[in-house]
Amino acid sequence: MKALRIVVQELRARQDVSVDLIDPAELDLSPPGLDGKHVATRELQERVRAATGVVLATPEYHGSFSSVIKLVIENLGFPSALAGKAVALLGVAQGRIGAIKSLESLAGVCLHVGAIVLPGSVSVARVHTAFDEQGRPTDPSVERQLRGLAAGLLDYIRGAVCPRLALEAMVRARE
Repeated sequence: MKALRIVVQELRARQDVSVDLIDPAELDLSPPGLDGKHVATRELQERVRAATGVVLATPEYHGSFSSVIKLVIENLGFPSALAGKAVALLGVAQGRIGAIKSLESLAGVCLHVGAIVLPGSVSVARVHTAFDEQGRPTDPSVERQLRGLAAGLLDYIRGAVCPRLALEAMVRARE
């Protein structure tokens, strides 16, 4: 959460951006395949569908992303609420190589459900020492990378998504 808070802080610093932080720990999601009509599942799908872009954050456990983030993705339905969404990835790990393996796997799953996974995923290594008690990064390069993840998502949205939406609206207005 400390790493994600820096990304969210950077996004919220922009006047024209609203952020909806979804904490999976606060959701009562069903195991996959059991109840796609569960209230928490529907609300999650609606929140993600309403988003222009998404940041998925996960710790790395045993070389993979967390089961919690997989549960979130499974509850986004079929077709997935992530389909066609710009998705930036953030991973943290205790080890010295960071969350590289989990981010590769997570990118594969996101691509499979139709998300547009942006380049420049951020992996924070040695997460247990990467932040001080107040949640500030102890290494300026980690802070730059986290803020850069937010900037990269916004740049993609402004450069690719917004013009596409404007063009679609213009075409519909002519119909």
